[in-house]
Amino acid sequence: MTGAVAVAVVAGLSSRVAGGAFLPDRPLLAGGLALLIAMAIGVALVHLAIAPLKRSRAQLQVAYEVAVAEALQDPLTKLGNHRSFQEELDRLSEASQRYEVPLSLVLIDLDGFKAVNDTHGHAAGDKVLARFGRLLELSVRRPDRSFRIGGDEFAILLPHTDVDGAWVVARRLLVSALQPVLRELGDEAISFSAGVSAIPALAANREQLYLQADAALYEAKRAGRTEVVRYAPGAGSEAPTLPAEQLAAIADVIRQRQLLPVYQPVVELASATILGYEGLIRPVDGIPFTGPGDLFGAADATGRTVDLDLACLDVLIAGARDLPDAYFLSVNVSAQTVEAPEFGTGTVLSILQRHGFPADHLVIELTEHRPLRDPDAARVKFDAFRRHGIRFAADDLGAGNAGLRLLAQVRFDVLKVDLSLVQRSGPGAPSNAVIGSVVGLATQTDALVIAEGLEHPEQVAQVATLGVRAGQGYLLGRPAPLPVFPPRGRTGELPRPRHAGEELVGVAAWRQAIGLSAR
Repeated sequence: MTGAVAVAVVAGLSSRVAGGAFLPDRPLLAGGLALLIAMAIGVALVHLAIAPLKRSRAQLQVAYEVAVAEALQDPLTKLGNHRSFQEELDRLSEASQRYEVPLSLVLIDLDGFKAVNDTHGHAAGDKVLARFGRLLELSVRRPDRSFRIGGDEFAILLPHTDVDGAWVVARRLLVSALQPVLRELGDEAISFSAGVSAIPALAANREQLYLQADAALYEAKRAGRTEVVRYAPGAGSEAPTLPAEQLAAIADVIRQRQLLPVYQPVVELASATILGYEGLIRPVDGIPFTGPGDLFGAADATGRTVDLDLACLDVLIAGARDLPDAYFLSVNVSAQTVEAPEFGTGTVLSILQRHGFPADHLVIELTEHRPLRDPDAARVKFDAFRRHGIRFAADDLGAGNAGLRLLAQVRFDVLKVDLSLVQRSGPGAPSNAVIGSVVGLATQTDALVIAEGLEHPEQVAQVATLGVRAGQGYLLGRPAPLPVFPPRGRTGELPRPRHAGEELVGVAAWRQAIGLSAR
């Protein structure tokens, strides 16, 4: 019996009972029964009303899971990508320490891969990578996880496996890779170098685990390649020269503020005008760091993440002290720093006051790489900052699970959709459902949605149709020093009102491509 027929039948019975058809001598009981039947009708109607919502929610959940899986997968090899590796390394290393079970890490570099690309072309190189990825999948146990973490760099995480067991796995993999069946180009085999370490026998935490495996990999390369090396404390594989320099230099970098600020515009898509800037950090010349990843890796390994985050905040606000009042400035801060007692309103307001920067123009971006351990405490801290006008952004939404879960626990003023979803968006793409759900949530909380990683006009058009209001990426502007601005009047709102003369230079082509009319 369908829901509509059931309701009709129950309604008919209700009218007959109310009219005394069944209980002519007991009007009170008849009325009570009629009330119960009416309540049953109400429940049935509610069920009919929410059924489509349940189906829609289930469909959205499926689309979300597909999109997240794609965002964490390397499209060429179908292995986990670098972001997936970081999430699994966090999760498994924490479990290893908590339950006192071993966890091993194998880092792999293909030998001579650049020569393959140079000699035979990138298509041949991609074919080698894809075949090696399939070999990895076939060579590890079900609980083990394989990843492509760079161009020709791979990693294997082996839970419940000690360093000797991981070394055996890597050696067997090397033998398999050298077999003729896997030779792609003439008589050349696929060879690689690998480094191995493990928790708790050698490393105490995830940072040491990675650095030790990387050091062992460096030793394998130095020994002539086509080799698997276990990390050995005190031996040549203790640490490569460059990471040792970085670990020693990070304290001076923080103390002397050897940090170069650059700023990437955040653009309102409908008008092609700047809403604000995201401040980013680069290492200055002359120090042993090639990029921000090296800086924060060294800070993480030496327990100085909070110090580096505060130093970056100081440098970025100092560099933006002349930013016009119509713009906001957003700065990335790790979850570890947000939860640290050193990161309080007093510390941040002191930095702002020192540089004469208004608090209501600052947006703190919470990166998703590590989840908040105590969302309730973070919510209290956010509210304390908001009382001074400082706002918060959820960065890299959709890159993993942590950020989307956090939206249900903490309110954000800005929601930034990760480039992995933006660059996979298109007509009918699963990522569209996730982006649409973020936009729907933003509508309820009056938050600004920003699409990251916009590189093509088609991407701008797609996210705009999904309701995304703003974006950033190389198409709209690369990170660079701030230009010279005319003064603006203070507004204290997010987003700021637009003024004549704020339109970006060089956007005419993409404005035309997405059908924006000239103002």
